[in-house]
Amino acid sequence: MLTRRIIPCLDVRDGRVVKGVRFSGLRDAGDPVELAARYEAEGADEIVILDVAATPDQRQTCCETVARVRASISIPLSVGGGVRALVDAERLLSVGADKVALNTAAVRRPEILRELADRTGRQCVVLAVDAVQWAHGWRVAVRSGAEHTELDAVEWAGVGEALGVGEVLLTSWDRDGTGDGYDIALLRAVASRVRVPIIASGGAKGPAHMIEAFEAGADAVLAASIFHDAAMSIGEVKDALAERGVEVRR
Repeated sequence: MLTRRIIPCLDVRDGRVVKGVRFSGLRDAGDPVELAARYEAEGADEIVILDVAATPDQRQTCCETVARVRASISIPLSVGGGVRALVDAERLLSVGADKVALNTAAVRRPEILRELADRTGRQCVVLAVDAVQWAHGWRVAVRSGAEHTELDAVEWAGVGEALGVGEVLLTSWDRDGTGDGYDIALLRAVASRVRVPIIASGGAKGPAHMIEAFEAGADAVLAASIFHDAAMSIGEVKDALAERGVEVRR
């Protein structure tokens, strides 16, 4: 069995880590370089940086922040937010990102996923799906949750896989920052649709929620608040998961 990945998420705005609920009410959570280094020391398997203001502000992801974080860690680094063209993705890879996550740009022009996969290899391309629950399933949200589309989130994940993405970062907009646990029904639906790895995001409060996500088909779990607020360290989370029989990298 492959080891399960524990991935802290750094939502960044203006060079600082922020956290809110359902992508709003953002509060300062610290310096991204300090947090990334701390999380690696605690045993994080990867780090994800999402520039939550880049797309709404119609600007590029801050490469300086990405470069500073890369200089402080050796584990894999994924970056998203503000990627509108191939040149934006290539710029992030050139300053130290291992993978680039796309959401709004991919919805606007899906072919960018194939073009980037052809250019860099599918292992570098992550489809970020922000899913909003509605009466008949889930729809895709873009522009950091500000715009809800008519696109079916489960079907969209399948399209992304067909276009060459190597991974799906699946975030429940409804659960983000709530501590109510991952959207298990959403995870199961997407896991039944795609074969590429799925990173579950949105709602984690502790190891029990992460175990539920793994059982629903997630290959990795993303979390922010529980680590930023020091409710549990990554090492403590991994210890708890290991005690429950989950294979984690120690």
